[in-house]
Amino acid sequence: MTLRTYVLPAIIAAGFAVPAAAETLRIQNHYAPETVSGKLIQQFVDDVEVMSGGELDIEMFFSSSVVKTVETFDAAATGILDCDMTGGAYQTGKNPAFQFVGDIMGGYDTPWQQYAWLYNGGFEAADSLYGQYGMKLVGWSIYGLESFASTKPIRGPADLVDWKFRSPPGLETEIFASMGAKPIVMDFTEIFTALETGIIDGADASGLANNKGMGLYDIAKHANFPGFHSMPSDHLACNKGKWDSLSEQHRRILDTAMQKFSFQSALTFEVKNLEAKAELEAQGVAIYDWSSEDRSAFRSAAQAAWQGWADKTPEARALVDSHMAFLTQLGLVKK
Repeated sequence: MTLRTYVLPAIIAAGFAVPAAAETLRIQNHYAPETVSGKLIQQFVDDVEVMSGGELDIEMFFSSSVVKTVETFDAAATGILDCDMTGGAYQTGKNPAFQFVGDIMGGYDTPWQQYAWLYNGGFEAADSLYGQYGMKLVGWSIYGLESFASTKPIRGPADLVDWKFRSPPGLETEIFASMGAKPIVMDFTEIFTALETGIIDGADASGLANNKGMGLYDIAKHANFPGFHSMPSDHLACNKGKWDSLSEQHRRILDTAMQKFSFQSALTFEVKNLEAKAELEAQGVAIYDWSSEDRSAFRSAAQAAWQGWADKTPEARALVDSHMAFLTQLGLVKK
């Protein structure tokens, strides 16, 4: 056997390296795949996989199918999952500061204003909070102001008295209780059954189009639009060790795909919510547009409550002060 017999196979093998196995990220979100947000998340998954040339594979769990919505963050932090695609407001029990990276109630008027805070000085403070719990904040997605689903009229503040509604945990329960409502904290996935059985009169679930996609208005024939009370920031937050183990290229891909998802969420819901409003009105759902005075009353109550929460931890105070400074800069809060 000649030398060439040995060398040629080695040269050929060296020129055809075996591709590395795909890196898999296990991520949970709380949306059903057929909702508007669910479809946008599926596009996010596709974007990551295509941009990485198949080197990043995402195993996405919809409708909180692995653990309850509020447990997603801990599941990611402990390695049961790799990333959490729910929202920071579910973690206020860990630190009240999460309220102000999850749902800045009574704060900004548009998703663009809220994104502007994050990318103009807010990100460092927010990421520092996540880092204390072994997590890395990657980005936000904001679909705009939320609308209620209700089996009773919600024409204004007077209709909130004794109104039993599903509320996420945190600041919202205090604000609405002060206005006479009866908030009941329950998991996102339990809303439909609770409305159907009359356990609650209404629900703070999502934006108008998502609520419609969940079938809430098949039961609840009252809604408000545009919303006024809540504009949650759903996040992508990953286990810090997992994030650090990714290549810089893969981290950039996730960041870029998340920013596209963020933009598309706000843009898509501008259209989808208006389409949903027209369709719901045609189906006989009553939709109420609160007056500027009623909206202002809620904002005042919410921002007063912020200060009590800000005093709970140094991290909460830092975030509230940051938001107040930025809101003042935008002219949404007067000096």
